[in-house]
Amino acid sequence: MSTDTAPAVASGNPGHHQHGPEWADWPDDRLLDLRFCDLKLAIEGSWLDGRIAELHRELQAKGLVFEPHYWLSDEWFTPDGMTGIAIPFYLAHPRLAKLEETMMLEVEGGTDAWCMKILRHEAGHAIDNAYRLQRRRKRQKVFGLNSVPYPEHYSPKPYSKSFVVHLDSWYAQSHPAEDFAETFAVWLTPDSEWRARYSDWPALKKLEYMQELMAGIAGQPPVVSTRQVLEPLSTLRKTLRTHYKQRRDHYGLTRPGVFDRELRRLFTDAPEAAGNVTAAQFLSRIRKDVRRRVAGWSGIHQYTIDQVFEDIIARCQLLKLRLARPEDQTRMDFMVLLTVQTMNYLHSGRHRMAL
Repeated sequence: MSTDTAPAVASGNPGHHQHGPEWADWPDDRLLDLRFCDLKLAIEGSWLDGRIAELHRELQAKGLVFEPHYWLSDEWFTPDGMTGIAIPFYLAHPRLAKLEETMMLEVEGGTDAWCMKILRHEAGHAIDNAYRLQRRRKRQKVFGLNSVPYPEHYSPKPYSKSFVVHLDSWYAQSHPAEDFAETFAVWLTPDSEWRARYSDWPALKKLEYMQELMAGIAGQPPVVSTRQVLEPLSTLRKTLRTHYKQRRDHYGLTRPGVFDRELRRLFTDAPEAAGNVTAAQFLSRIRKDVRRRVAGWSGIHQYTIDQVFEDIIARCQLLKLRLARPEDQTRMDFMVLLTVQTMNYLHSGRHRMAL
């Protein structure tokens, strides 16, 4: 998923504390050597309190008495069979949100709206587990079996109307369990007007079934009531440095290639352009804004797109390319080039599942 993450580190957003821990003032290099278990973080008293309360109000408004439980871990997830939601550590403190943005170029769930979208999705998994809905025959017929193995990569069809669209990357298409969670999230979202929005989509049948299913468990206590947790922050002994190396390796692999011919169409190495701005300088200047725009449209993680950018800049330097046309025109043409490369990657069948 991808969006502008700047608000994530502003006062009053993720984990705003009056009295922060000692590591809050440490430089990145020192902070990266800290282990997760030594962060001593808590959800209570953080920015997350308000988001969780909002989710509970939305559930109550639908007549549901079930409320997930929550704990901090290294990423977002709801374990199979469990009724709680793991929330990434960096949302519990602004210093860690800032580090996340530095290391990964975005803060997943780092704005009010983005956090709520993910919480609704994870709540879909939690309620599926709490009432063992995945065992119901009609549920299996409508969404498929949760027992189907998760693919490492999937090839989404952006124009398919058989799935709702909630999180980026057409995530509902990745697995039956995600299809259920995404459909639940759309159904739960206040003022989503899903009947009108999906009126001519086959996905409407899934939403109507979700309405029927939720009406059937409204007011009913969950079948599974244990409050188990998995990989809470206090048990994770790896350092932040190791964590980010693994994350960057994940999002940086199998990146698309950029052909010299495409770059030569956009830039030039002609002698008469020797006084023009170099392509590398120009691209470095627009990198952050263009990266965010392409990420927002394509749903690909900003870190992955940034690796493509890095390849392009390195190639432009090697080929000694310079601007050949006005900057505004070149910027627009380059965004098309980058988007095409990104979408080629997306449709190659190697669109990676999120961790």
